[in-house]
Amino acid sequence: MATAHARRAETAPILIEDAAPRPVPLVIDLDGTLLRTDLLLEGIIALLRRNPLTLLLMLLWLPRGRAFFKRRIAEGAGLDLASLPVNAALLAHIEARKAAGQEIVLATAADELMALGALRRFPVFDRVVASDGVRNLKGEAKAAQLRALYPQGFDYAGDARADLPVWAAAQRVIVVGASGSVLRAARGLGKPVEEFPAVSQSRALLKALRLHQWAKNALVFLPLVLGGRAGESQAWGSAALAFLALGLVASASYLLNDLLDLSHDRAHWSKRERPLASGRLPIATGLAALVLGLVGGLAVAAWAGAAVLTGVLAYLALTLAYSAWLKRVPMLDALTLGSLFSLRIAVGVAAVAVAWSPWLLTFSMFLFTSLSFAKRHTELRGAVRRGQAGTIAGRGYEPADEPVVLAFGIASGLASVVIFILYLANEAFRHAMLAAPPALWIFPPILVLFIGRVWLLAGRDALHDDPVAFAVKDRPSLMLAGVAGLAFAVAAFGLPPGLLPKTFGL
Repeated sequence: MATAHARRAETAPILIEDAAPRPVPLVIDLDGTLLRTDLLLEGIIALLRRNPLTLLLMLLWLPRGRAFFKRRIAEGAGLDLASLPVNAALLAHIEARKAAGQEIVLATAADELMALGALRRFPVFDRVVASDGVRNLKGEAKAAQLRALYPQGFDYAGDARADLPVWAAAQRVIVVGASGSVLRAARGLGKPVEEFPAVSQSRALLKALRLHQWAKNALVFLPLVLGGRAGESQAWGSAALAFLALGLVASASYLLNDLLDLSHDRAHWSKRERPLASGRLPIATGLAALVLGLVGGLAVAAWAGAAVLTGVLAYLALTLAYSAWLKRVPMLDALTLGSLFSLRIAVGVAAVAVAWSPWLLTFSMFLFTSLSFAKRHTELRGAVRRGQAGTIAGRGYEPADEPVVLAFGIASGLASVVIFILYLANEAFRHAMLAAPPALWIFPPILVLFIGRVWLLAGRDALHDDPVAFAVKDRPSLMLAGVAGLAFAVAAFGLPPGLLPKTFGL
């Protein structure tokens, strides 16, 4: 009896262990799946940011095949994969499957040099399979490689149409952040499907375009009114075309700036949440929107006339210079941003063909230079608060520069008020272009109140990074804007007949 019991004790665990099925490997794609970005495009942007002439070399690499092209990009880019955005939900799932004893494999069409960087960041992987400079491991090539490595089967997580052959070879389909058409095609394979939903790309794109910044382009209508053409529908149409052209080009330039600033934005406490930096907007989508915005904006500018096109091209050139270099030069960066606002007014002058006003152009430059300094001041106060030392990433400022930026910012704002008063005294009342120019005297106190509020809140750390975004949401600022708009309308069109006598009892 004892012998039989001992025999059962010896054999029972063996029978149970043999009966337990070993799970098939879980294979994970990298680009657009575990990482919310594309390593090849990241590498291309990094190389072009370092030296735009590298584009000529890229054109020579392409004819030698995608695998060779990826290898050269990987060798030169030197990407820091530790900062790239990751799909946290998928990573948690992978770690749970690893803890349950499942083998975890990274299979990517990215070059193996980049894949090894991912392995260092994510030690959860047991094996890496990647492109090697000769063979591009994508689509059918990846499916064939995985079938050869795991004839017993595997589960696969991917995101794109190119993953359909791999899903067809897999036992279980895991769809991560894919489009609706890809998800439907994956379900059509007739296999178990697990889905990690995609974030809204349309919402992310709208945020990246920064449509609220189009409010700045309303400056193109200023010369129309101050130039005495407010009653001409044709002039309003010309100004509207200039407004649209500047808006499209500006949105494209924001996308370009964000693409060139990816690494710096990801190191910033708030900018890392921008759509491109966070991976919520794919780089390919951002590039497509950039091209469409530039082409559309320049086409509209050309339709508005050669003078408007010249002004928009000047705006684009200065914006490109700012993105590539000037934003890293202290003080000059803020002055450049202020000059971009003056260019908007210049485009408005060109659109409606009125006389140039040096006072008005100088006023706008100083006002918006002050707001640009407010933005830098907010960034510097944040750096001081976090105990950051050294130059701020992507900028030329250091935390110790904060008092200087504060002084120049307030001085620029007050200078803009003085210049506007000089404009009123020396120009606005000397021409019969406005119906009621005295109404413009309300602007100096409104400017003082607005500028004072911006800098007061900046000192309290209560100002948004972007003063324009702050102004369009801040109730007191909107109230001041409403009063200014009413005064502007009165100055341009005058009061309705009989209203003034009734108001004053005359």
